[in-house]
Amino acid sequence: MWERFGLSVMQRMEPERAHGLAIAALKTGLLPAPGPVASPRLETRLAGMVLPNPVGLAAGFDKNAEAVGPLSRAGFGFVEVGAATPLAQDGNARPRLFRLTEDLAAINRFGFNNQGMDAIADRLAAAKSAVPVGLNLGANKDSADRGGDFARVLARCGAHVDFATVNVSSPNTERLRDLQGRAALDSLLAGVMAARAGLAKPIPVFLKIAPDLDNDALAEIAEVALAHGLAGIIATNTTLSREGLASRHRGEAGGLSGQPLFERSTKVLARLYQLTDGRLPLIGVGGVSNAEQAWEKLRAGASAVQLYTALVYGGLTLAGRIARDLDTRAQAEGVINLSDITGSGVGDWT
Repeated sequence: MWERFGLSVMQRMEPERAHGLAIAALKTGLLPAPGPVASPRLETRLAGMVLPNPVGLAAGFDKNAEAVGPLSRAGFGFVEVGAATPLAQDGNARPRLFRLTEDLAAINRFGFNNQGMDAIADRLAAAKSAVPVGLNLGANKDSADRGGDFARVLARCGAHVDFATVNVSSPNTERLRDLQGRAALDSLLAGVMAARAGLAKPIPVFLKIAPDLDNDALAEIAEVALAHGLAGIIATNTTLSREGLASRHRGEAGGLSGQPLFERSTKVLARLYQLTDGRLPLIGVGGVSNAEQAWEKLRAGASAVQLYTALVYGGLTLAGRIARDLDTRAQAEGVINLSDITGSGVGDWT
C-alpha cells in the first residue's frame, strides 16, 4: 500500500528528481529491504558467480554506487551499478529523462553522467552487498581515447566488484556505438582484457550491445566476444526505434526502454544464443516487468535477466515479486532449476 502511494506521488514529479529521491530513500533505509529471494530452483550459476535468483538490476539506476547495500537486499539476485567513466562528467543538458506512461516506457539521454571512477571505486570498496555486484564501464564524452577509458575504469574499480560490463551501446554519447564494429571492438576488448589480467583476482567481463544491430553485426559481435574470452553478452541496451508509441514524449531524442523493447530485445537475445551455440552466457534485458516475460527471456537463451524501467511503474519490490513468481511457476511445471529452460524456446523467437 505504501509503495503504491509512494509511486503515485513520485510519478507526479519531474522524472529525474523522482529518481534522485528514490536513491536518497534507499540510502536512508526508508524503503523495504527484506533480502534476496532464494530457492534451489532459482539459484543461478553465471560466469562463475552464484546468484540467489536470476533477476538482476540493470545499470543506470544507481549510477554512482550510492545505494549498493540496500539494493542488494531488495530482492534482486545481482546488482549492476554505473556507468562509470574515468573522469566525472555532467552528462547532457536537462530535461533528459521522460516517462512514456501510456507505453510503460521511458526515454533517456543522460550521456553517462556520473561522479567518476575514483568516487565510485571508494563507495564500492566500502559497500556491503548480499549479492554479486557489477560495474558498467563507460567512456568520457571528450576523451581522446574512448577505447582506453574502459580499461582504465576496470583497472581502478575491478578489485571492488564481482563482474564488469563494457557498455559500447548507449545511444547518448556521440559515436559510442561505432565501437561495436569489429575492428574497434577487437581493439577495445584487447585493452579491457589486459586490464582484467592485471587484477589480483580477474573478474568476469560482459559486453552490453544495442538492440538495433542487424544479423551480420550480431554475428561479428558473437565472434569477437568468443575470441576474447568474454564471460557473456548483455542483450540489450535501449533502442532508437519509436515504432508504435502513443506517448506525447515519443519524439524526444535518446534511448527508449521499457515494454516496447521487449520483443525486439528478445529476438536479438535468441539470435545471439544461436550464433554462439549456447556457449556464451547471456543476460536478457529490455521490457521485463513480470515473471512471464522473465520466463520468456530465459527460454530465448538468457541465463539471467535485468530490469530497470519497470521499477518506475512497479516499484522496488517488483524484483522480489518476479523471482517468487518464477519459483512458483518452476515448481508447478516440475522444473528442478531455471537453468533447465535456458534456450528451450529459441525457435519461437527466431
